[in-house]
Amino acid sequence: MAAAMLLASCGESLNKKVPFEEVNIAEVVRDTMLYGFCGEGSAMNTLQIITDANDTITLNVAAAKDKNMVFGGYAVGDEMAVAVDKDTTMATMVINKSALHGNWVQPNPIDGSSETGISILKGGTAESIDQSSIVYKSWRLFNGKLQVVATRNDGIDMEEVLEFTIKKVTPDSLIIADSEDTYEYSRQTFKPEEDLGIELDEGSEEDFSI
Repeated sequence: MAAAMLLASCGESLNKKVPFEEVNIAEVVRDTMLYGFCGEGSAMNTLQIITDANDTITLNVAAAKDKNMVFGGYAVGDEMAVAVDKDTTMATMVINKSALHGNWVQPNPIDGSSETGISILKGGTAESIDQSSIVYKSWRLFNGKLQVVATRNDGIDMEEVLEFTIKKVTPDSLIIADSEDTYEYSRQTFKPEEDLGIELDEGSEEDFSI
């Protein structure tokens, strides 16, 4: 696996500032994706999307599925990002934004003794997981690409936008790539607390007496 992307813990830090508005305000390229939620009219080869503009659009997704351009599937209520044809009848790419949310990790490339990665949170916030060299601040989808705003701990404190192509999204895996490397992540799981074998006595009235 390629060198790890230096991509925090769970939580939805919705009050944190998302700095994309401060990065390259005068963008020349326009985002042509449709954004919204998966509607109840969706089926195996049909995606009904209620857009952020409150329009309801029904799209055929068969061609996108045939080309492996449906990432994360879809279910009613999921946040979606969709690229469509010129007639707005067929989806050419479908990304389930809700499926991206969570902690994504891989073995530490230095010694493999720990996990490092990125936390992609609802609302556009991103955080680093066990990384000291880079701080992730926010994320978004832009024309089907995953963009992450980050600063490096090099004393310069300058924001940069990292851009990745999404290769695969499943409930347990995320694969993305930049111009040089491919990064394979697994959804972070937490082991239940170890049973120490300690038995506690049942409470009695005496326990609550003064």
